[in-house]
Amino acid sequence: MRKPKLPPGTPDDIEAAFYDALQHADIDRLMACWADEDDIVCVHPGGPRLLGHEAIRATFEAMFANGSVMATPEKLHRHDDGHCAVHSVVERVAVLGDDGPRHAFVLATNVYIKTAQGWRLIAHHASPGTRTEPAEASAQKPLLH
Repeated sequence: MRKPKLPPGTPDDIEAAFYDALQHADIDRLMACWADEDDIVCVHPGGPRLLGHEAIRATFEAMFANGSVMATPEKLHRHDDGHCAVHSVVERVAVLGDDGPRHAFVLATNVYIKTAQGWRLIAHHASPGTRTEPAEASAQKPLLH
């Protein structure tokens, strides 16, 4: 199967393509957002660490078997040093329940590197979702793990 080509673009462009692919259940376009590196990593909310293209593709294919994922990134916080970009986002995920659509909120971190093909995703890590939008807290005492 041939991976569709994405333009080199910026980390923001690749992030937009990633979430658009989720919303359209387009596995080939979603996988085109990932770097060709062997050590790419993905952690879905509450799930195990997935390493490599095969494992990551399999989980997204399983998700897409139930339809698209209506996740929209909001409240983007960026760090970009020219070769690596880290995006922290709040994903607003539409979930269809018995009483109609609801929203869940997931904190996610997306890491991009600049490759020969342009910016590509090397890591996506998402927290378990909550029903309420997470509060921003920058002045709190640090919590050690």
